[in-house]
Amino acid sequence: MASNVFVGTIPALMTPCKADRSPDFDALVRKGQELIAAGMSAVVYCGSMGDWPLLTDEERMEGVARLAKAGVPVIVGTGAQNTQRAAAFAKHASDVGAKGLMVIPRVLSRGPSPSAQEAHFAAILEASNGLPAVIYNSPYYGFETRAELFFKLRASFPNLIGFKEFGGAKSLTYAAEYISGQSDDITLMVGVDTQVVHGFVNCGAAGAITGIGNVLPKPVLHLVALCEKAAKGDVAARRKAQELDGALGVLSSFDEGPDLVLYYKYLMVLEGNPEYELHFNASDALSQAQKHYARTQLELFKSWYAAWAKA
Repeated sequence: MASNVFVGTIPALMTPCKADRSPDFDALVRKGQELIAAGMSAVVYCGSMGDWPLLTDEERMEGVARLAKAGVPVIVGTGAQNTQRAAAFAKHASDVGAKGLMVIPRVLSRGPSPSAQEAHFAAILEASNGLPAVIYNSPYYGFETRAELFFKLRASFPNLIGFKEFGGAKSLTYAAEYISGQSDDITLMVGVDTQVVHGFVNCGAAGAITGIGNVLPKPVLHLVALCEKAAKGDVAARRKAQELDGALGVLSSFDEGPDLVLYYKYLMVLEGNPEYELHFNASDALSQAQKHYARTQLELFKSWYAAWAKA
């Protein structure tokens, strides 16, 4: 079986911008290295957080190659407007030394068709040269991968080692019951920040792909560590995990909405990362009310966490 990079805490990197709103790959690599040094297991690049629809193919490939060359273990999102491009991203990821793939469904064209999605997934996995891969399941992509399709693909592609679930508690429970629960060598990843406790404790998840972890790496690493202990029956860890998860609740909820990148880039700036101030589209911006809300919630959490961690 392919080695498993899908464990622990994995931030989904955003793409910082230069003044001309082109990607700042130097800043991207610095942030990736910083997060790995902080204790993250790997990073994801070119998922939703990375704004993959707004990048050219060449920009996406350069970002992946730069991260891999710098020694940052990177998992690559394969989102694309057609299967050929998605497969090309998978091959490129393998060629430059990426550690894994996050296989994103076919979008826009025949998205609801199981047969179309099967062919799409198969083409990506075929092009990946055995790179460890997970299916990225999200309601935002308009297709829900069910157990029958997952295992049909896995029969042909043993490098399909897991499932990333971005849906809510019900979707995570389904994935645990019907997909990862079928075999110990299938990994379940929590794909949304609001479901970390449920995913680890109730569903047996092995890792979490996080948005807020870019902004607050220490508390999110703390949360995952508590969840891992709680999943083994540690009563005190379970209580603490629930407390920390509750305190992070509003900041984590930004991960569920269409403005997730806008919110997390703004919070990154507040935390001393000015390279995240700009977006690729100049019109993409939080309102002043949204900024006030996000800033207030960040300050509230940091104050709470400092006192709670001492206690």
